[in-house]
Amino acid sequence: MADSTAAGGLTGYGRTQRRDAWWIENLPFAIVLTLFAVYTTWRAFAGDYYWTDPYLSPFYSPLIDPEHHWWPFSPALLILGGPLGFRLTCYYYRKAYYRAFFQDPPACAVSEKKGKNYCGETTFPFILQNIHRYFFYIAIIFVAFLWYDAIRAFFFPNGVGVGVGTLIMLANIILLTIYTFSCHSFRHLIGGKLDCFSCTAFGPARHSTWRGVTALNEHHMLWAWVSMISVGLTDLYIRLVASGALRDIRLL
Repeated sequence: MADSTAAGGLTGYGRTQRRDAWWIENLPFAIVLTLFAVYTTWRAFAGDYYWTDPYLSPFYSPLIDPEHHWWPFSPALLILGGPLGFRLTCYYYRKAYYRAFFQDPPACAVSEKKGKNYCGETTFPFILQNIHRYFFYIAIIFVAFLWYDAIRAFFFPNGVGVGVGTLIMLANIILLTIYTFSCHSFRHLIGGKLDCFSCTAFGPARHSTWRGVTALNEHHMLWAWVSMISVGLTDLYIRLVASGALRDIRLL
């Protein structure tokens, strides 16, 4: 939380001794997150063009009740809460949208609005940010389903092959896997909470895994952005192919 001291003793919203254009950093956050939110909402409620054999949109996986036997709305609404909950509570995304939309704070060493009843993440709805670790467990389940979909994308009605959609789905799940397992919660789970690796079971293995995840975690911001863009583009490609607007090219 930035205060007047952090802003070099200056008071008032947006006051700072920084001489760079600090506000420019928030623009791409706001634009990309807004576009993704609008597109995701539209696709979640649309309920159409999410499947073209053998491609299934990641917004609809796992596919539940596509024939609407008991669920009259879009199948995406049954499952999107899991992956979206993981992203919304992600430590990096919280920083991004707190700054881009709430201006809380606008940037490092920049004065923010003074609230009389500032409670941080201790009251509803922001207290829900603290269940990020549980959304991580849910995200693992979705990653497993998406790996199944990516492998299924090699099996066409006329045999095994590779299409442009196959490669797009494979690239998407690889990026989603890296983003998921570079998570701060996973790093903490496998070793970040330990004071002594040699004093615990499987210490050397956990230490090696922790070091690998730490290397990925250092670039968690990158994985957050590229995986978000990739999942949106994957859904868009499958929609275009399913609607007949685009022809999938078979490479093999």
